[in-house]
Amino acid sequence: MTTFKDHFSGHAADYAKFRPNYPPELFDYLASISPGRELAWDCATGNGQAAVGLAEHFAKVTATDASAQQIESAQPHPSISYRIAPAEASGIDPDSVDLILVAQALHRFDMNRFFTEAKRVSKESGILAVSTYTHVSINPEIDAILSKFYHETTAPYWPPERELVETNFESIRFPFPELSPHQFKMRQQWNLAQLTGYLRTWSATKKFIAARGFDPVDSLMPGLGNVWHNREHVCQVTWPVKLRTFRVQSGAGAGAGAGKTIHTEKERGGPFDPPLPCL
Repeated sequence: MTTFKDHFSGHAADYAKFRPNYPPELFDYLASISPGRELAWDCATGNGQAAVGLAEHFAKVTATDASAQQIESAQPHPSISYRIAPAEASGIDPDSVDLILVAQALHRFDMNRFFTEAKRVSKESGILAVSTYTHVSINPEIDAILSKFYHETTAPYWPPERELVETNFESIRFPFPELSPHQFKMRQQWNLAQLTGYLRTWSATKKFIAARGFDPVDSLMPGLGNVWHNREHVCQVTWPVKLRTFRVQSGAGAGAGAGKTIHTEKERGGPFDPPLPCL
């Protein structure tokens, strides 16, 4: 039986409105290493942000999420088929998927069961891609405020599995050979209301409110106001996106090479751009 760790159904509309969009370069790269471009599976799609990016490169995208509310808020697209299904039991036909993407969600899965499902649905030598992003960056003054909010104010309210995101799943032994890791940049141009809207989509923020009866984001406003003088001005907001990719192999030998990294792809990303001033 799948244990669904639902942190987002209660605010699916806000999640759709305030979560950042993945960079096109991420999907360009995924398409370049996929053995085919017939079908991609966006697993734990949320509101479909990654699914829309995949649809630019694949003939069909199946996007699943265990949350009915998230699927209801998903972005419609003629090439995307949305369905309510847990990661561990997708209902996708066996041996049919060229690429599986799990964006910011693997830590919520029963991983052993999910890896079995990934093997079942993948074509021979299909790709499993796992992406994560962590700390938002704007400029040193704002970053210091947000770091304290993350590491102190909301820290007790993050689920234990959040540590897997922080470490990019380095403690997890994946049962498939790994390609070289890559890093990308996710950017948004946001005003202050958009930034605080994003902070309110954090599962830890929601748990803080439920436990203590007030919104911790409100306490940030005086400090943010001192460095974000005009709330309508926009700043470049940046997140590092880390990507790990694996070649899924079916059959009894699928575990051979598990835990090894095959350095066949060139590293991407490089150093981040320096923070820009608010406009």
